Amino acid sequence: MPCFRFLLLILILMLALASAEQPEAIEALLRRLDTQRSPPSVQESAAKAVLQRLLPTHSHSFEFKIISKDVCGGHSCFCINNFKDSSRNSAEIKIRGTTAVEIVSGLHWYLKYWCGAHVSWDKTGGVQIGSIPKPGSLPHVRKEGLVIKRAVPWNYYQNVVTSSYSYVWWDWERWEKEIDWMALQGVNLPLAFTAQEAIWQKVFMDLNISMDDLHGFFGGPAFLAWARMGNLHGWGGPLSQNWFDQQLSLQKQILSRMLDLVLPSFSGNVPSALTKIFPSANITRLGDWNTVDGDPRWCCTFLLDPSDPLFIEIGEAFIKRQLREYGDVTDIYNCDTFNENSPPTNDPTYISNLGAAVYKAMARGDKDAIWLMQGWLFYSDSGFWRPPQMQALLHSVPFGKMIVLDLFADVKPIWKTSSQFYGTPYIWCMLHNFGGNIEMYGILDAISSGPVDARISENSTMVGVGMCMEGIEQNPVVYELMSEMAFRSEKVEPVDWLKSYSRRRYGKAVQQVEEAWEILHHTIYNCTDGVADHNIDFIVKFPDWDPSIINMSILAKQEHMQKLLTLHKKRRFLVEETNTDLPQSHLWYPTWPVVNALRLFLVARNNLSKSLTYRYDLVDLTRQVLSKLANQVYLDAMTAFRQNDAKAFSLHSQKFVQLISDIDELLAADDNFLLGTWLDSAKKLAANPGEMRQYEWNARTQVTMWFDNTKTNQSKLHDYANKFWSGLLKDYYLPRASTYFAHLLKSLEHKVNFMLEEWRREWIQLSNKWQAGTESYSIEAVGDASAISHTLYDKYFN
Repeated sequence: MPCFRFLLLILILMLALASAEQPEAIEALLRRLDTQRSPPSVQESAAKAVLQRLLPTHSHSFEFKIISKDVCGGHSCFCINNFKDSSRNSAEIKIRGTTAVEIVSGLHWYLKYWCGAHVSWDKTGGVQIGSIPKPGSLPHVRKEGLVIKRAVPWNYYQNVVTSSYSYVWWDWERWEKEIDWMALQGVNLPLAFTAQEAIWQKVFMDLNISMDDLHGFFGGPAFLAWARMGNLHGWGGPLSQNWFDQQLSLQKQILSRMLDLVLPSFSGNVPSALTKIFPSANITRLGDWNTVDGDPRWCCTFLLDPSDPLFIEIGEAFIKRQLREYGDVTDIYNCDTFNENSPPTNDPTYISNLGAAVYKAMARGDKDAIWLMQGWLFYSDSGFWRPPQMQALLHSVPFGKMIVLDLFADVKPIWKTSSQFYGTPYIWCMLHNFGGNIEMYGILDAISSGPVDARISENSTMVGVGMCMEGIEQNPVVYELMSEMAFRSEKVEPVDWLKSYSRRRYGKAVQQVEEAWEILHHTIYNCTDGVADHNIDFIVKFPDWDPSIINMSILAKQEHMQKLLTLHKKRRFLVEETNTDLPQSHLWYPTWPVVNALRLFLVARNNLSKSLTYRYDLVDLTRQVLSKLANQVYLDAMTAFRQNDAKAFSLHSQKFVQLISDIDELLAADDNFLLGTWLDSAKKLAANPGEMRQYEWNARTQVTMWFDNTKTNQSKLHDYANKFWSGLLKDYYLPRASTYFAHLLKSLEHKVNFMLEEWRREWIQLSNKWQAGTESYSIEAVGDASAISHTLYDKYFN
């Protein structure tokens, strides 16, 4: 017992020392980043350019000025004041900030809370600026002005896979809008992952690796995120020289606009050819990651051990090549060597040496390097990463030289169970979205209070908030609130905030819509079951199973459902315990109150008929309600099948198929829910017909089968990136359900066993044909979304 107390005392002293060292290390980093910024005049011009793009009619209504942090007691901040004498052609509001991002954040704050305006992604309704008064009539703030300080230094943005699920087909025009959106939301630490393959091409070719060898290493455009992480190689490739050159040029444009950012670094993932060029290097082949049959063309990548001297050499070369291409734009680098790949041993000394080697490679390239690491591994592989292993990795670099993303803090916060990451600075992150799925979902109560609880907790090492969704352009209410938490020193009351949000989003107060949002707050946006919300609604994630199998033991049932609704063993578990062996979708709220919220939205349609933000929310809510109804209809069909009731089965299965068709028609009436937009953006990046076919195949495959399949086995990741898009429902999800139900009905009518493999063979052939297809899909909306929504409400609920 005395020995245990002594060790405990040593641990407490170590954590206290770490906490003391950490703030100074972070302050030193912030001071260094401040010295790297553009001159005030350049930043002020950048902020004015955002204003010109957002609100050109008011380009002379605001004056912007960079100020020192000393004005705000050493904090990043923005200040809003009135001009004493103003007129139609002169500035009315003065906004000062410590950086251009702070100035633009201040502009957004003023437009939101004094002018009732709203800014969201174009694909979630866009901006509502009709409520902003004309130049010369802007509302004044209070006489003494307003000062808003950042509660934490950083507002982080992106997941390492967002680049594939959302950004992959973007051109500069779309990137410019995103960078403006980030600045308005106060984001000051985004990932900048574009074009890293162009850098790797140069680094590996310097090591005598040929382009032929690299063709089998890089994935295709839509799968680059997983090739970068070493999960796969070659899938969807090869990349053309046009892709490398195009992306490198795009990245330089992106970096010219971003102030603070995170660049990639070397995680150990290498081409197989390196084993021949350096035969004595410590390179191991990793195990399978979700292939159907271990095809070596995409399976089992090669990892260079960080303890090998070659690791340091390659890591240093990569950092220096980025510096040569981009200049000294950051000191913060992302590396996730152990993302869903456990080290070969749990020996803390070995893990510590590995971590030290990873950081050494960064520091050789940039002496001031900071390692930014996703903390997903501490959740997804918690069986391996026990306290000794966590501490070994987190303490393998000097304090203040690593920042951890508490990636899933909105649901499973690691900071609470790890002594604040054992003294390591961390960023409180909201994960929220998987695969870029479209589903209304959120935990508003958690994000309105969780970051504050973490920041004010004892011995807090929190240095930021972050949004780490796998895909963007969904649930705008969640992202607006989350981004505000970087500037909130106290908890937000969601009820009051939502009332204000509703008025800003639609440009006016509408009682029925405010009542609807109150319902949505307590239902859809109050998920507290701890389940990671990957959309598994049956329309978009159709169960691949034999409903004839009834007499399963509890253990067999659990294994069966886990195969259906989980990814591989190291990824999140999506299924709640259930007393039925029927497939289960994720439903965390009672459905009828949400149907009533839809009714309230429809009652308000004449009041908001010209609002694009209202139209988006109406379509999304109608889609959500009908999709959840379809889940129950599917289960009714399966129950009828088991009862050998062919008539009831036909009725329910036809209703399910009709729901798909009806939802497709609804989505077709809003240009934010179109498959054609996704495919068209992919094809526009192509330089020749061959690239066009390849890029379209990548785009189609990612949102459907995702990975490899055999003739009778779908990809293990099929429907992971499912989407509620018009065109995809009609030509992919509907035929899948129809063929499945046809096979089931045949077995009932002919009193024969359901032939699951026969259906799989037919469906997979249809799927692969669609993936390789080139038929065009509309990029323009057709129909009256409000009228269609009203008709569908009457059809299914009235």
